[in-house]
Amino acid sequence: MNEPLSARRPLALVIVSGSMAAVKAPMVLRRLREAGFDTRAVATRASLAFTTELSLATASDHAVFTDETWFAPRPEAQHLQLARADVVVVAAASADAIARHAAGRADDLAGATLLSTRAPVLWAPAMNPTMWEHPATARNVETLRGWGHAFVGPVFGPLGSSGEGAGFGRMAEPEEIAREAAALVGAREAPRDLAGLHVLVTAGPTREYLDPVRFISNPSSGKMGYAVAERALARGARVTLVSGPVSIPAPVGAEVVAVESALEMREATLARFEDADVVVMTAAIADYRAANPSAEKKPKSSEALTVELAPNPDFFVEMGARKGRRVLVGFAMETHAGVERAADKARRKNADFVLLNYPTREGTGFGGETNQVTLVRADGSSDAWPLMSKREVAERLLDEAARLYNYARPV
Repeated sequence: MNEPLSARRPLALVIVSGSMAAVKAPMVLRRLREAGFDTRAVATRASLAFTTELSLATASDHAVFTDETWFAPRPEAQHLQLARADVVVVAAASADAIARHAAGRADDLAGATLLSTRAPVLWAPAMNPTMWEHPATARNVETLRGWGHAFVGPVFGPLGSSGEGAGFGRMAEPEEIAREAAALVGAREAPRDLAGLHVLVTAGPTREYLDPVRFISNPSSGKMGYAVAERALARGARVTLVSGPVSIPAPVGAEVVAVESALEMREATLARFEDADVVVMTAAIADYRAANPSAEKKPKSSEALTVELAPNPDFFVEMGARKGRRVLVGFAMETHAGVERAADKARRKNADFVLLNYPTREGTGFGGETNQVTLVRADGSSDAWPLMSKREVAERLLDEAARLYNYARPV
C-alpha cells in the first residue's frame, strides 16, 4: 500500500479466506464502497481457488494484497500498514481461518494483519453446517467473541456444495455484512451516554409445555432484543438480558438469564426490575399456558384433543404500576389498527412508548435482519421509522430512551 489511507472516508479491509463463498467477496467490497468506505482486500492462497485477484481488485478499486506482496521491499511492514484500517471484515470466513486466528497464527499476511490491528473485526462465516456446529469451531468462535470480535451469520439457506441442499452455514448477504461493518465503525465513536445505567432487556420466545415434550411457542428469533442489549453495552450501560430459547450468541459483557416459560420470564424480570433504569420488553411472551399440563407424554390419538388454556399474568402492567422514574419500552405486533392498539397498550401499561410493527410487511417478519417500526406514545402521537437493520432500530430506541431518562431524572 504505497498511498496513505484516505482521511475522508473510513477504510474497510476485507480478508478473503478459502471458502466457496469467497466468490461473493467482490460483492461485499462493492457494498462497502456503496456504504461510504474506502476498501482494500487481502486474499489468502486458499481463497484464490474460488475467486481471482482481478475480480477483487476491480471491486475494491485497488491492487490486492497477498502473501507474495507481503515480502516486497517497502519502508514499513505491510501487515502493520493494513492493520490501520477502521474495520477489518473477514468474508468469507472459513472454519480454518477462524481456527488459525483463535490460535494466534501469524504465518501469512491475513494472520499477521489480524494480530496487529486494533480496529473492530467482523467475521462472516461460511462453511458446511457440520463444520459450523463442531465443538472446535464453537470454541474458536467463543474465543474470538471474548476478544470483542463481532460475527454476522452464518444464516440458513442453500449451500454451495453439490447435493448439500440448505443448511445453517451460508454466508450472510453482502448488504448485511456492509451494514454491520458500518455499525461497528459507528460504535467506536458512539457516545457512552448510558454509562452508569442498568438496562434490562427481555428477548426471544417463551415455551408453554403441554406435557414434557410438547409446547406452545412462536417463531421469535430474539434478534431485536439481542441488538438492543448489544448497543446498550456499546453505549456504556450495564445490561441484563432475560432471554427465552434462541439460537444466537449472547452479547459479550451482558448478564444473561435463560428462561423458558412466561412465568419464569416474569420471575426473572421482576427480580431485576427495582435495580433497572431502562426496561425494554422485546420478548414475544405467550399470552396463555396450559391450565393442566401433563406430567407424562400423552400418546398420539386419532381423536380430537381439547387443551384448556389459562392466561399468563401481564407483568408489564405490574412494572408499569411501579414505574417510578424508569423508562419503560414495549413492542407491539399487529395486523391492523396498529397505532390505536399500540397507543392503548402504552396507556394501559404505563409505557413511555411502544414500537409497533406489522409482521406481514416485507422485511419485518420473525427471524429477519431488518424491521420497520412506528414509535407510538400513550397520547396516540406516533413517528414512523423507515425500514432499517435491527441494530439501527435498537440505536434509535436507545436514543429516545436516553432522552426520556435524562428529561425525567431529578437534577
